[in-house]
Amino acid sequence: MAKADVTVELVAGLVADQFPQWAHLTVRPVDSDGWDNTTFRLGETMSVRVPSADEYALQVDKEQRWLPVLAPQLPLPIPVPLGRGQPSAALARPWSVYGWIDGEPLLGDHSVDTAALADDLAGFLAALYACTPAGPAPGPHSFGRGGPVSAWNDHVEANLQTLRHVVDVVAAGEVWSAALAASHKVPSVWVHGDVTGTNLLVRDGRLAAVLDFGCSAYGDPACDLTIAWTLLAGDARDRFMDGVPVESSAWARARGWALWKALNHLVHELTEPGRGRQADHRMGWRLTAHEVIGEVVADHHTHCG
Repeated sequence: MAKADVTVELVAGLVADQFPQWAHLTVRPVDSDGWDNTTFRLGETMSVRVPSADEYALQVDKEQRWLPVLAPQLPLPIPVPLGRGQPSAALARPWSVYGWIDGEPLLGDHSVDTAALADDLAGFLAALYACTPAGPAPGPHSFGRGGPVSAWNDHVEANLQTLRHVVDVVAAGEVWSAALAASHKVPSVWVHGDVTGTNLLVRDGRLAAVLDFGCSAYGDPACDLTIAWTLLAGDARDRFMDGVPVESSAWARARGWALWKALNHLVHELTEPGRGRQADHRMGWRLTAHEVIGEVVADHHTHCG
C-alpha cells in the first residue's frame, strides 16, 4: 500500500473497527504532512499516524514503548501514544493514535525569534541526551540515525560524482573526509534522529513541542545537529552550538550528516526538477540544498582551517 492509498476513508474505517469509542469523531488530513508517515486529525484532541510504507512500520512499536518513558523527562511536549492499531485486512501495518499538540510546523520562512529558538532547542536536546534508561541501538528502525555517518560513504561518493558539475566536490569532499575522521567513540545518548523545522512546533513565536521520533535511537547525537546549518545562522547558530552538550568532534560528524542530506536533495533536483526544492521546503530548511552545502563548507573552514 502506497502513501496515496492511506486515505481519510481508510483511517475512519480502521478507527471505527478497532477503537469504536472514537468512531464518532471526524477524521481529516493535517495541513502539513510528512513522508515516513501519513497523519490525520481525529476529532479535536487526537491524531492518527500511519506508516507510509512497510519499512516505516518498525518505528511504531518503538514509539509506543519509549515515548511515554521519555515524555516526563523532557521540558517540552512530545507525542504520547493513546492507542496502537493492529495490522488488519484493510492495512497490513501497525499504526498509532496520539494526543494532538497545538502549534505550527516551523517552515523556513516562518517568523520566529531564531535566537530564542536556538536556546529552546538546545535545552530540549540537552534534556533528551540525559534521558534514561538506555533505548534501542541504531538500526533499520532509525535508518542509521545515531550510528556512524560512515554508513553513507558509498552514497555520498556516488552523489558527489553525479554532482561534479554542480557543486565544489573538492570542498565538499574535505567536509566529508573530516566527518569520517572525527572520533565517534563517545557515550551513547537518546537521539531524536530527525531534528528539522517541520518536526518542531512553534506557538506564539517560541518552540512549543518536538514531533516525530520515528528515527530515534540510543547512539551518537551528531545526526541531530544538522539544523545548525539548515535553519539557524549567525548568533542563533552560535548559541545553539554553545548550548548543546556534545563533545567537539560531534560537529565535524554533524557537518557530514548535513552534507549527506543536502547532496540527496540536489540529486533529486537534478534528476527530477522541483523535487529537491520541494524536499527543502518540506523539511523546513531556511536555505536551498546548494546553499546548505555552502554553509557547511564555510563552517568547516572556520573550525578546521
